[in-house]
Amino acid sequence: MIEAPHYSAAGASKKAVPLPEALFDGTVNEDLLHRAVITFLSNQRQGTSNTLTRSEVSGGNQKPWRQKGTGRARQGSTRAPHWRHGGIAHGPHPRSYRLGIPKKMRQLAKKSALNARAREGALAIVDALEYQKPKTKDLVALLKKLDASGKKVLLLTASDAHNVYLSGRNIPDVHVMRFADATAYEILWAQTVVVEIGALEQGSGVGTGAKQESKESDDA
Repeated sequence: MIEAPHYSAAGASKKAVPLPEALFDGTVNEDLLHRAVITFLSNQRQGTSNTLTRSEVSGGNQKPWRQKGTGRARQGSTRAPHWRHGGIAHGPHPRSYRLGIPKKMRQLAKKSALNARAREGALAIVDALEYQKPKTKDLVALLKKLDASGKKVLLLTASDAHNVYLSGRNIPDVHVMRFADATAYEILWAQTVVVEIGALEQGSGVGTGAKQESKESDDA
């Protein structure tokens, strides 16, 4: 059974907690993680790059010079790709880079990412962060006690903790989101993953929930 360090909401060290076997069985499927990351990054591309072909650039309605007798190579139009300001041959045009990945593969990729971070000792469990109002100072102090200052941190909450999100949005390289909404890419992006203990109890079934379904459909 895999264990993770446990901290209070103030950062005090507590007894390590065993991680649920439904999520943390020690298996890391690198091929599946690679596909999940490629799919996520491809789906972030806007695909709006565009270049003008020779039929779209201006000018070139007549030959630059006559066909013979000038000593120069024959030319038909200044729109040709080898002319300055001419059209672009085989350039990019608007397209969709969207890739799909089955639901079960998304779930297994997320599970593998969590196992990878837990195996590296880069996953920590904290008690519920019940902030009555946004307090960046408190969150910075917590991360410092977790030895996560200056690192890329993904803080996964059990519910929509709006005040926790507001507390972390001004801290560089700190992302706060619901555990159910996190993807394999975001977990792998983080050098330290901090999870509310209540999120593990809810997250035994990775991939459940309507909100997660809609997010994963957009991002992966």
